Amino acid sequence: MQTEKKQEKNLCLKDLAEKEQKSFAGRIVLAEVNGSLKELTRKVKANDQVRWLDATTPDGYRTVQRGLSFLLVWAVQQVLEKQGKQGYETEIEFSINQGFYCEIRALKDGTCLPADAAFLQQVSEQMKKCIKEDMPLRKHQLKTKEVAGLFHKQGMPDKAKLMKYRRASETNVYELEGYLDYFYGYMVPSAGYLPDFSLHPYENGFILQMPERQTPDKAAVFAPDRKLFEVLKTTMDWGRLIRVENAAELNGMIENGRMKDLILVTEALMEKTISEIGAQIAANIDKKKFVFIAGPSSSGKTTFAHRLAIQLLANGIRAKIISVDDYFVDREKTPRDENGNYDFETIEAIDVAGFNRDMADLLAGKPVRLPRFDFVAGVREYADTPTELLEHEILVVEGIHCLNDALTYSLPAENKYKIYISALTQLNLDEHNRIPTTDGRCIRRMVRDFQYRGASAEKTLMMWNSVRRGEEKYIFPYQESADFMFNSAHIYELAILKQYADPLLFHIPETSPVYNEARRLLKFLDYFLGYGSENVPGNSILREFIGGSVFRS
Repeated sequence: MQTEKKQEKNLCLKDLAEKEQKSFAGRIVLAEVNGSLKELTRKVKANDQVRWLDATTPDGYRTVQRGLSFLLVWAVQQVLEKQGKQGYETEIEFSINQGFYCEIRALKDGTCLPADAAFLQQVSEQMKKCIKEDMPLRKHQLKTKEVAGLFHKQGMPDKAKLMKYRRASETNVYELEGYLDYFYGYMVPSAGYLPDFSLHPYENGFILQMPERQTPDKAAVFAPDRKLFEVLKTTMDWGRLIRVENAAELNGMIENGRMKDLILVTEALMEKTISEIGAQIAANIDKKKFVFIAGPSSSGKTTFAHRLAIQLLANGIRAKIISVDDYFVDREKTPRDENGNYDFETIEAIDVAGFNRDMADLLAGKPVRLPRFDFVAGVREYADTPTELLEHEILVVEGIHCLNDALTYSLPAENKYKIYISALTQLNLDEHNRIPTTDGRCIRRMVRDFQYRGASAEKTLMMWNSVRRGEEKYIFPYQESADFMFNSAHIYELAILKQYADPLLFHIPETSPVYNEARRLLKFLDYFLGYGSENVPGNSILREFIGGSVFRS
């Protein structure tokens, strides 16, 4: 919830927020002053226009996540020191459900220090004590070179390396009882602003469980998706193996002229994985007649489907590619959302009965005239030549609802092979600043929409929250039902996408409602050196977004 009003002269935002708090569902943690985001420690002048952001807003929720992350790494350090353990750092690896998976690693050789329930209980008590006492999280502006030296001494090598690529001469750091850290984004003024949380041992590390954004006062139920975790962990371990875990190490590859090799290795690994999927399907071709591919926006489903078709053909199986989007109901029959806009994300926007009838007929060996949806006219057209499913042929079907059995209710389970695909970014800025996978996908979509659909970055950002709501409702609940999860993110891609995204984001005017989001993404991309796309292969999934794909006619 957000409100806007003019404020009195020279008052601290923190004091003003307390007077407004009763009108908000979550704790106010941030403010927008005259269109710019500000931390609550800032003061306002006469006639400043202030809009409050609580923990249920995207920017507010990210602020809470940073605060809990800061408390966590500080508390772990406190407990380790009490136990006499030196030379370890906490690494926040990736997001899983409503939590962050973390590991405690030795600075010397990278080995993991197990975090059992007893250890985490001590960490939790330290964090809760800090919250109860409302300890201040003080902000300091220091010379960037000085910050790099401080982080070296404090055992944060990734942060020290990141400072090398900071263009600004000064850097903001935060302090908690003498412990300094750097965070990309805004911070709460003190620990008392932070909500409920829980800590759980998991695999070689542990998970910091946080509240859901819609219910910001209580930690979410701990129920991590196992298959998703395995994919994320495997990808993260691969990045560690090739020594490209963060932005500074990716920049180092560019600086040292090794980017071409990194691109080749990344693409080779992706092709190897697609080949393995093709081999699995080929080994069960007598039963598996449908390959269903689903994933969130800008995961690269189209290119993946074509590359899988090539691997299947290499195994003697011919694939026919079908898009569920071609089964949209006519525009006039499309359901509308609560705002009266067409809701193309809901499964009711699909002619499910017609889709099942056609798929069942193909499975039975009958010829079918397949539809092609005309997005301009808003109606389906039908092919003149019918399609048949012959021996050693398979149907590859892609669409956002493909993992939902409600879409394929009439098809036998033994005939279906389900694949979940998403761009699960394995790169982080440093050991405490993870890169949300949604940011990577948003940048992909922004570049693609401008390249192929003539849509501005402003338009893409304006609709992104709606896209995300559709993913949360129609895609993510079914991801664990997949037979295979495929990560379509390239460890090198942000250096490439930066060249395309920067001009688009700079073009968004200050008067735009998504101006602050554009500035946030620009600041994020500023951590990366840019790199040209000439070494990206024509069959790369990245080509689906930047152009030059061999699969695009």
